[in-house]
Amino acid sequence: EVQLVESGGGLVQAGGSLRLSCTHSGLTFDDYVIGWFRQAPGKEREGVSTFSTNDGSTSYADSVKGRFTISSDNAKDTVYLQMNGLKPEDTAVYYCAAEAFDPRLSGSHYLIYGMDYWGKGTLVTVSS
Repeated sequence: EVQLVESGGGLVQAGGSLRLSCTHSGLTFDDYVIGWFRQAPGKEREGVSTFSTNDGSTSYADSVKGRFTISSDNAKDTVYLQMNGLKPEDTAVYYCAAEAFDPRLSGSHYLIYGMDYWGKGTLVTVSS
């Protein structure tokens, strides 16, 4: 059974930083893609970033490029999302997701269409 558990959310002032963690288990695929998504109140889900284990490639939504960084610690089965320069519009529930790697699909594909497995989310609130 695939399990994804997010942590690290909280309240931060605009301009501050947070690091989210996604600890995963049960991913038995040779390679997989881990992604971060977010959903603000009253808004649709938005893909934030992806990390592919086959080659370490990453993708980012335009709204977070240059501010957020995704990384992976394979020894800890954990993927991180370092968020710097936070803005009030970054306020949302952040979800970790995963899917088996498909060489036919780009990181952008997953940002748009989502993934097969999801965590329960962690709330990030950025105050102005």
